[in-house]
Amino acid sequence: MRVPNLLFCSAVFTAAMFVTSPASAQGEMRFGVWDNSTNPNNVMTYEAYEKGGSKLTVSNPSKPGDEWSYVTLFDGVFRPVTGQPGSETAVELINNSAKSIRILNKRNGVVYQVVINTLNEDNTQINNEYIRMDKDGKITGVTHVTYNKRKK
Repeated sequence: MRVPNLLFCSAVFTAAMFVTSPASAQGEMRFGVWDNSTNPNNVMTYEAYEKGGSKLTVSNPSKPGDEWSYVTLFDGVFRPVTGQPGSETAVELINNSAKSIRILNKRNGVVYQVVINTLNEDNTQINNEYIRMDKDGKITGVTHVTYNKRKK
């Protein structure tokens, strides 16, 4: 009698882990269009990709067709960036948080930028800290950009 109860509880716990997975929440909270607060020619669009992943497309409304994009499953695996030859991006959760992710940008095999992407409390703004590095990993600059979620 205890074994079936234990199996049932294990199944419920496992299902809950997948349903409340921070990785799947990452994409869902970010889905939509985000406008750069200081540059109207820099727009991010997050949409669903596979199970629990997302696709980010960065576009310039004044230059249609000049966008670039990447997909992620929030697993830290480098994947190619469409529209930027020789570039790859890896995205991972920070401390299993559903609010912050670390984005590593690589060009020609060298990580040149780390982005800390954090959602605000009510999921209406994304704050990005762009940390640029030289080929030896030395920080050469840090900039900050706020993106506002576009209302439907």
